[in-house]
Amino acid sequence: MDSLGTSQGPAASGTCVNEAQPIAAVVFDLDGVLVNSFAVMRQAFTTAYTEVVGDGEPPFEEYERHLGRYFPDIMRIMGLPLEMEAPFVRESYRLAHLVPVFDGVPEMLRELRARDIGLAVATGKSGPRARSLLEQLGLLDLFTVVIGSDEVEHPKPAPDIVLKALGVLGCDPARTVMVGDAVTDLTSARGAGVAAVAALWGETDEETLLAESPDVVLRSPSELLGVCVGRSRTP
Repeated sequence: MDSLGTSQGPAASGTCVNEAQPIAAVVFDLDGVLVNSFAVMRQAFTTAYTEVVGDGEPPFEEYERHLGRYFPDIMRIMGLPLEMEAPFVRESYRLAHLVPVFDGVPEMLRELRARDIGLAVATGKSGPRARSLLEQLGLLDLFTVVIGSDEVEHPKPAPDIVLKALGVLGCDPARTVMVGDAVTDLTSARGAGVAAVAALWGETDEETLLAESPDVVLRSPSELLGVCVGRSRTP
């Protein structure tokens, strides 16, 4: 496994066993899709805000509306000091052991791997932090590649990160889906020419996400198996 978390296991083949719906690869967002990191994220954000900004209520709800983007980009959008990044990252690493995987995610990932479907992560986190968390959770080896926002020129909502995942997977965009819980994920997916799948099992703003007319709507991780083997491709 190299610096991007790239492996050459079975998922790198990019083939799908179901010819009726030949999904060859799935690109996942991380936070809110594979892991339930909101409590840890709130604590890290609150600590960073208190250390850098000082008194006052940390605007975490506003921060949540920009999830999927790279942390420095969110700070610029919110008009907050970029200096918040260092304590936010420090606390995120310190508290990583408290981040749980969503129920059903490990089983879903292993089943997709068993079907030779390529798996990648394209996250708003930095690459090293994403790979560290997935390794700690025992999930890193299930992915062909894990790409962070610091490893592309233009993070989400630009398509760069999904396109980079497709390049590593060697997969046709027409046979790929991107699963995310934020508008930025859907926008990035469509820019890369892949189907945009909305994941609604986390703390996402469902109304806002559905207003973007995703190609597929899922309410549990196990439903993705139905998409990939051809039982469902519509909301």
